[in-house]
Amino acid sequence: MAAISSTLLEIAFILYLVAVFLFGGSIRDKRSKTDKMSKWTVLAIATTIIGFAVQLGYFITRWIASGHAPVSNLFEFTTAFGMMLVLAFIILFFIYRVAVLGLFTLPIVILIIAYGSMFPSDISPLIPSLQSHWLYIHVTTAALGQAILAISAVAGIIHLVTIVDQTKSTKKTFWLEAVMYVLVVTIGFIIITTAFRAMDYQAEFNWVDKEGQDAVMEFNLPALVGPHEGELLTEGKFEPFVELPAIISARKLNTVIWSVIVGSILYGALRLIFRKRISQLIKPFTKNVNLDLVDEIGYRSVAIGFPVFSLGALIFAMIWAQIAWTRFWGWDPKEVWALITWLFYAAYLHLRLSKGWHGEKSAWLAVIGFAIIMFNLIFVNLVIAGLHSYA
Repeated sequence: MAAISSTLLEIAFILYLVAVFLFGGSIRDKRSKTDKMSKWTVLAIATTIIGFAVQLGYFITRWIASGHAPVSNLFEFTTAFGMMLVLAFIILFFIYRVAVLGLFTLPIVILIIAYGSMFPSDISPLIPSLQSHWLYIHVTTAALGQAILAISAVAGIIHLVTIVDQTKSTKKTFWLEAVMYVLVVTIGFIIITTAFRAMDYQAEFNWVDKEGQDAVMEFNLPALVGPHEGELLTEGKFEPFVELPAIISARKLNTVIWSVIVGSILYGALRLIFRKRISQLIKPFTKNVNLDLVDEIGYRSVAIGFPVFSLGALIFAMIWAQIAWTRFWGWDPKEVWALITWLFYAAYLHLRLSKGWHGEKSAWLAVIGFAIIMFNLIFVNLVIAGLHSYA
């Protein structure tokens, strides 16, 4: 059953990739009416729906194989988050029928799934604190809320790529390009992790954890930074330059550093080859965009996603925390960033509804909100040790 689930995930990945090209073809359709779809668009959304159904099959078969909801580690949660993002897109597509939304959403989904696939995918028993029905109630609801909120960022990127003047360097072009740079860094993570996984690279260190206990840490990339009081056990492997305090996961921070290095090289190569900003390269795909409609999609995504996220990431989370750890709140890094995310989107809605922050201002806020979500998913999970560091 586990092998079937892995195959289904790979098929879904391929279908999403095909759908990207089909949505690209649908951009050629110059009809202004949104109630009629071109053949390209019909094929694209049909392929996306089939891909979602296949990925849902992956989710169900893995659940059956493991005996628990497949959201207990970074591989499972990240792939589930990608599936939720596709679901959110499909729902909003049939409300607004904007093909360019698929052209920008599905590449992000592909990156998210590829990113998740770099983590160990073996099925393992749940640790005691995760053995609860609140696992799938809390985590799946929070993932769905974040996925719906993420659509607002996709709409925001489309809006900004369309209106930002790329003929001169400004703060707007800088920050928009920074978003593109982060996406390229994610690709860098996938490249470097895949390369060293193919070489079966492993290096073990003895180290002292934050409780003062001796432990062993395994690196799958050459260690540029090492663990607290670390001692390399594997002969012939790379000695780290810096030793980190126990509160920071050296293995995970090492992965982030390698990703930034490779991603920066890749980004520099792309800029050298095309001699344009990446945001300038994709601008032609947005030339026929209805900005008012895109702005509405961004707002509706937050209006729908915010209460779902509030329910899953705060209310359900606090109930489970009380059951598992006998306290509703404990200032764990994951809890803090969930609160920061909630406060940010509450501010978004306030500024949108009370201060009239529409259009470009709203788009920038949506992109910043997604950056906060990704910081929580990537940096907090990979670097900062806490009660939620299960992966």
